[in-house]
Amino acid sequence: MKAKVVDLNGKELREIDLLDDVFSIEPNKSVIYEAIKNELANLRQGTSSTKTKAEVSGTGKKPWKQKGTGRASFGTSRNPVWRHGGIAFGPKPRDFSYSIPKKVKTLAYKSIFSLKNLEKNMVILDKLVVENGKTKDLRIQVSKLLNESKVSIILSGSESDKLIKRAGNNLPNLTCLNYNMLTAHALYYSEKVLLTEESAKLLGDYLNK
Repeated sequence: MKAKVVDLNGKELREIDLLDDVFSIEPNKSVIYEAIKNELANLRQGTSSTKTKAEVSGTGKKPWKQKGTGRASFGTSRNPVWRHGGIAFGPKPRDFSYSIPKKVKTLAYKSIFSLKNLEKNMVILDKLVVENGKTKDLRIQVSKLLNESKVSIILSGSESDKLIKRAGNNLPNLTCLNYNMLTAHALYYSEKVLLTEESAKLLGDYLNK
């Protein structure tokens, strides 16, 4: 497929060839959903915990005798139905993480980039350079392209791109990702995805292995 390369002012400079298998497939939204769900599950801490009647503080003595009082029988004041008793069936620490096949992740990334391309929300820049790694300089450079609330920039991972990543850390609605360290959640919920000409080619080769 043909894609336009623009400068930071949005002026078209030339066209380049991109892989159809990466940027122009039929988006599979169910696979995108699975990839995002997997990422969010892997981020969960799973540390919430409650005390059972065996763990809660309190005496183990029987509150009153079994028979003859006219009251319901109880074996301990730590019973879950009592105030300050243990919690029945409460949460315990658990691991929510799980893995999905690499092919599924790859298809999800291809689907997201194809969807952004289809919606005209993918922009390929001639170049993007922040010499000193300052947030102000990056904001000025991409200000005309950052009217949207959420933007992702795909980087090539070069030394100069490390400065872009450092500069972008302080922009709350900007996410900088290396072409080989993508996240489906950030990409899918970005209103614009920016690539440099170099990162677009590297990304195509990486996802089409």
